[in-house]
Amino acid sequence: MSIRDIPALNATLNGLATVLITAGFILIKTGRKEAHRKVMTTAMVVSALFLVGYVTHKILIRGVHTPFGGEGLIRTVYYVMLVSHILLAISIAYLVPRTFLFALQGNYERHKAWAKWTFPIWYYVSVTGVLVYFSLYQWWPAAK
Repeated sequence: MSIRDIPALNATLNGLATVLITAGFILIKTGRKEAHRKVMTTAMVVSALFLVGYVTHKILIRGVHTPFGGEGLIRTVYYVMLVSHILLAISIAYLVPRTFLFALQGNYERHKAWAKWTFPIWYYVSVTGVLVYFSLYQWWPAAK
């Protein structure tokens, strides 16, 4: 594995987190609390692994910005998505552990109240993380 493989690995982890978050949502809506707990714990671990991979990649490339190769309207769409992704990802670093803490403490009413906010934001960040990867490395890579 090389430094160039890390973004694809990170996108895979984000995609897996999206699948797990979706499954966790379905499980809790169908009353399967124990399965929900296991799936959401796995989603949190996968997201934490993503964060380690992301930070590691940024350190290894010395924070160099990956340029976006798209032009015109798609450039505007990409940067709006990127800025919203970054700002919401920052909030997720607090919201997810806090929401999990309420569940671990058995405070399910607070957990549920926080999850109503955490779930859609975490979901958006996971999905847009994959879209950012494809936008930068697959669909509109910058000319080398």
